[in-house]
Amino acid sequence: MNNIETLSIVKVEYFKDLYKIVDLLNRTLKKEYPMYGMAWDESDENQAVFTIYCA
Repeated sequence: MNNIETLSIVKVEYFKDLYKIVDLLNRTLKKEYPMYGMAWDESDENQAVFTIYCA
């Protein structure tokens, strides 16, 4: 089983179309190693957590 390593995490101000950037990165770079994720910041509803992973 492969381990997934977190390469970088940044909190950014959430905006309506932020998910489109994450989707674009994942679709465009799917043959490369990095994967990208976004989640709500549990402590601040105006922030999103953007993460770069490597498998």
